[in-house]
Amino acid sequence: MSTFRSLPKLSTFTSTPCTYRPGFQRLLVHPTTGSTLIQQRHASVQQPPGPNLPGPPDDPNDDPKRQGSNANQDSWRSTAYKMAESALTTGASVAILGLVGYGYTRYYKHMVLKKMENAFEPGDPVLDLAATSKLGSATGGSVLVDEDKNREHWVLREEQSKLDAIVNGQIRGQYHLLVGEKGTGKSSMLIDAMAKIDGEGVAMFDAHADPEIVRIRLGKALDFEYHEDNIGSLFSIRGPRDASALLDIERAFNKLEKVALRRRDKVGRPLILIINSMHLLRDDAAGKDLLELLQQRAEQWAASNLATVIFNSDDYWVYERLKQYATRMNVIRILDLNKSKAIDALRNYRQRYRNEHPSPSLLEQVYDKVGGRMSYIGRVAKSSDMLSAADAICAMEKTWFLNQCWILGEDMDDDVMNQQKYASAAMVLAKALVDKEKEMPSCYHPTEGHILPQIPLHEARQIMTRADFIQSYDAINLFTIDSRAMVRADSVPMMNAFREICAQEGFEELLQDTLDRISAIESLQRTRELTVKDLWAGGKFKIKMLDVKGKENGSLVVAVASEEEGGKGDQWATSGVE
Repeated sequence: MSTFRSLPKLSTFTSTPCTYRPGFQRLLVHPTTGSTLIQQRHASVQQPPGPNLPGPPDDPNDDPKRQGSNANQDSWRSTAYKMAESALTTGASVAILGLVGYGYTRYYKHMVLKKMENAFEPGDPVLDLAATSKLGSATGGSVLVDEDKNREHWVLREEQSKLDAIVNGQIRGQYHLLVGEKGTGKSSMLIDAMAKIDGEGVAMFDAHADPEIVRIRLGKALDFEYHEDNIGSLFSIRGPRDASALLDIERAFNKLEKVALRRRDKVGRPLILIINSMHLLRDDAAGKDLLELLQQRAEQWAASNLATVIFNSDDYWVYERLKQYATRMNVIRILDLNKSKAIDALRNYRQRYRNEHPSPSLLEQVYDKVGGRMSYIGRVAKSSDMLSAADAICAMEKTWFLNQCWILGEDMDDDVMNQQKYASAAMVLAKALVDKEKEMPSCYHPTEGHILPQIPLHEARQIMTRADFIQSYDAINLFTIDSRAMVRADSVPMMNAFREICAQEGFEELLQDTLDRISAIESLQRTRELTVKDLWAGGKFKIKMLDVKGKENGSLVVAVASEEEGGKGDQWATSGVE
């Protein structure tokens, strides 16, 4: 076989059957010169038929089996490389996403605590609202501070210094319950104590009957969003609204604990959390659960000096509920002003804002009508005619009592029996207080003023013959129950209304008729009437009496009485008792 430096075109060669090697090579012969050329062919190309050349292949790599093995190895290497590349890309993406998520979570939690710390910085929305509502005006309104930027007071109460010490952190290791009637000045004294320290370290909010609203108000006071602004909601992470209000409040308290720990280490004073209007909570399962949660936190924080919780309530039932589990609770009674302080408050207001100098007799008349209730004193002091304003307050209280609890007498319908039970019980208790006042040696002190008659709670329930009504009376401000479980009229105007109503002509007879009618209706409801018919023309009924074992123990025959026996034909009589 010769070698050519310049080979002819491949088309000039012809294939001879004798030189054909199946599978990979083919021998080409030039028809004129006899030159030969070996053409390489791929194994996948279909070969023409021809005899196989004997002997092993010219190149070991040309072995079909080995080439198939090499191709498989190259395929697995390529697949493994691609898998590794995809795995590394996915891992890197997940790692970056995880780092970003972790970093965002740490940053978000840091900002949550930072916002809550800012909520206890100087300045408070409650103080801003109080200043807005008490700005001086041409109509004679009061101002929040005087010329020296100090809180002004019509009268300085004894409880104010104690509340100041609690709010500024001097008194620790307890939580406190303020108990007093509506309008005695509990909230005003707390705002005064906050204003003296500019709200630093203090948060205050009002309770509500709905725990969801309590949750929102607590979040506003603490500047806590309950993770509602978390970006995790974009990834379908379970949001806070899948939980209940109590769970959200618990989460807010967990964050508050962390802030309180930092503050205790940094400042050395506990945080102050004031919950106003606790009596607005419902006395049901949800309200009791919320109250229990608040008390548990108050106990824990008082024991560790982390925070001091102050509850403010108008009703007795909150105290009764808290007392059941209280170990560190301190009860502060907020009562009406005595006579001297009430008259001083009236005089100071009239002199400063109206430039008037009322006579002592006029001030005493006003006090005799409205007593020392701060809300009533403020309303009367701002009026042009103080006596007319005092009379209007007394008339309003009397109308409120009559609208809630007036009795209907003997002619009342049986459908209103339940309401009349409620009303008559209140009237019975009011009459008992009036009678108690008559037995007192004195109901008016020259310097202390009015001394309202009071009855222990258990005796009041015995007088009413009902134990469940007194709490609702306290809620609608007819009677009040103090922390010593003593029942009395809610205010001096309400006691004046009791006296006027009980002194009306025919009141006792009307009350007795109402009670008799209620007893008669209850008796009818408890009585079962048996009517026997078809006894005419000599008809009879025989009634058998059985003992507890079912054995006959006698019988009774019912028949119509004859005229000879004294009957009139439409009566029945019994006979033949065995």
